[in-house]
Amino acid sequence: RSSDLPPRPEAAVAVAECRDAGITPVMITGDHLSTAVAIARDVGIMDEGAEAVLGSDLAAMSHDELDRRVESIRVYARVAPEHKVRIVEAWRRKGRVVAMTGDGVNDAPALKAADIGAAMGRTGTDVAKSAAHMILADDNFATIVAAVREGRVVFDNIKKTVLFLVSCNLGEIMVIFAAILLGMPRPLLAIQILWLNLITDGLPALALGVDPPAGDLMRRRPRGRGEAMVSSSGIARLVVYGAAIGGLGLWSFAVGLGWPGPLDFGEVRLEHARTMCLLTMSFAQLLHALNSRSELESLVRVGPFTNTALLGAILVSGGLQAVITYVPYLSGLFHVIPITGIEFAEAMGLAVAILLVGEVTKAVGRRRAPVAV
Repeated sequence: RSSDLPPRPEAAVAVAECRDAGITPVMITGDHLSTAVAIARDVGIMDEGAEAVLGSDLAAMSHDELDRRVESIRVYARVAPEHKVRIVEAWRRKGRVVAMTGDGVNDAPALKAADIGAAMGRTGTDVAKSAAHMILADDNFATIVAAVREGRVVFDNIKKTVLFLVSCNLGEIMVIFAAILLGMPRPLLAIQILWLNLITDGLPALALGVDPPAGDLMRRRPRGRGEAMVSSSGIARLVVYGAAIGGLGLWSFAVGLGWPGPLDFGEVRLEHARTMCLLTMSFAQLLHALNSRSELESLVRVGPFTNTALLGAILVSGGLQAVITYVPYLSGLFHVIPITGIEFAEAMGLAVAILLVGEVTKAVGRRRAPVAV
């Protein structure tokens, strides 16, 4: 940037948002040290205890010394192109994901060395643009922060969708496996499993993909370069949700067979039990989409009505499940039979229990890990 121009009004806000998000902004400039420090303090890059060094000081540092001090240095002034590359490499050795901005020919090596090189679209040279991974069309730092926010929203929603689908499929596997171990008939037929996957993989999963951003999204720490999408605690929650969905389905199947009395494995009774199981599992999976909107936050805090697309998807998918149960031709196609209102209420009552499982699981997770990761 030119030293005779004041910082843009939005710069300080963007820097503050970066710091809240666990992103460390660093100024690397060819300006005088005093000018760079004044600007850095003005926009919030440099605070108490932060260091500012000249390129000549940097050149005199060994790799070990730079590695020790790099996290405390916020301003580099009067730097050469090779200094910028050293700074990028030092941060990368710390395991950080490094983004570098630049516009000149001398910025090209550092743009290439960074994880994300962002060249200026208006003032950037062709060399800088060709070396960069992305081009910033408006040359505005605040746009980078907006891109980070949008990237986190996209990643968060992909993660929600994946975890939702995996936990639902795990529940289907568990209900079949448990029935085999208990010596019971299959609680679901192949076409019924396909139907379950259709109504849960369809509209609810798509609606989760456009879920509004979480309130704490830009206050979370950045993910590490080698960090997995699902943590060990996330895998544990997957197993809990899958076991709950499968357990509720098996419970409904047993009720349909006559439990807690003697179980009747006759053909008519078996179709009745499979209908109960299918209803419970389909609605449990649809309601579980509400659980999936946040890993640790209660549904009450997230707001059950803040994603109208998801509510619509649940209603439409639930309506389709009711249609195949009570429309004669379709019920025969899916090997289900119409059941009484009381039995339907029993199946729904079991399905709703997945929301309670979700709240308990999240409460336990919050106690063990107060900060969402």
